[in-house]
Amino acid sequence: MKVAVLGAGAIGAYVGAALHRAGADVHLIARGPHLAAMRQHGVRVLSPRGDFTAHAHATDDPTQVGPVDYVFLGLKANSYAACGPLIEPLLHRTTAVVAAQNGIPWWYFHRHGGPYDGHRVESVDPGGAVSAVLAPERAVGCVVYAATELEGPGVVRHLEGTRFSVGEPDRSLSKRCSDFSEAMVAGGLKCPVEPDLRNDIWLKLLGNISFNPISALARATMRQMCLHGGTRKVIETMMAETLAVAEALGCEVGVSIERRLAGAERVGDHRTSTLQDLERGKPLELDVLAAVVELAEITGVQVPTLRTVHAISDLLALRTAA
Repeated sequence: MKVAVLGAGAIGAYVGAALHRAGADVHLIARGPHLAAMRQHGVRVLSPRGDFTAHAHATDDPTQVGPVDYVFLGLKANSYAACGPLIEPLLHRTTAVVAAQNGIPWWYFHRHGGPYDGHRVESVDPGGAVSAVLAPERAVGCVVYAATELEGPGVVRHLEGTRFSVGEPDRSLSKRCSDFSEAMVAGGLKCPVEPDLRNDIWLKLLGNISFNPISALARATMRQMCLHGGTRKVIETMMAETLAVAEALGCEVGVSIERRLAGAERVGDHRTSTLQDLERGKPLELDVLAAVVELAEITGVQVPTLRTVHAISDLLALRTAA
């Protein structure tokens, strides 16, 4: 199995290191000091489950890699539309793109069935720009439950969680999903193939849609947000509105809001990826809010708190990008 990790940051490098440990032919595509460190020392993974180092091939030039069986997409979703020159050299006729994307993916309504089948979510696929680069037919959905961060160039700190759920947009149990799952498991990760990954998407979304923007606005960790009465109430309301949209689209999350909050509190003083991006002056990935507000409009669900937080965090994102 030949795998390219396009965007080998904290999550991408962690997955690439695990797949390399399992014996896959892994190629890490990155840039800057992080790339230089991976070339010289490999990927160093520091984890409560045991530290290890993986010496996978690392490059900033996808043409050195050539076509692969799987592209694991570790880029931020706001980079997808512009990634054409990077991903094109990695594709052959049957290359699958495993997108580790937070929030509603560009392929969400691809082979969805029902009244919204084929509908384009404009906020994540503006004018079809992402679909033009990443054909929905190539997409394998992936929901990431692992928490990692770059402790330094070439060094990934694994904090908790090893689950990477995957699934097909058409809900089939495909060979490409099962093969990828087997390789991930061989590398020490959990990788269930879900018959309807959209349920997992909404489960993960409960946290991302609330904790990520609030963490950036309040400069707070997971534990701090959960223990503060005011922010906890706002997060509860955002989660309830999100569940209402999910249910309108026929999805069942199966986890209560209180249980989701308890799980977040157990993570402790972890800084969300959005807060980390804010602190580093990077663009903020807040399309997750815009997408759910858009889906609320087409389903007729009222989401006043999501709209308010989206408006404020969108201004923050614009000011950060300026």
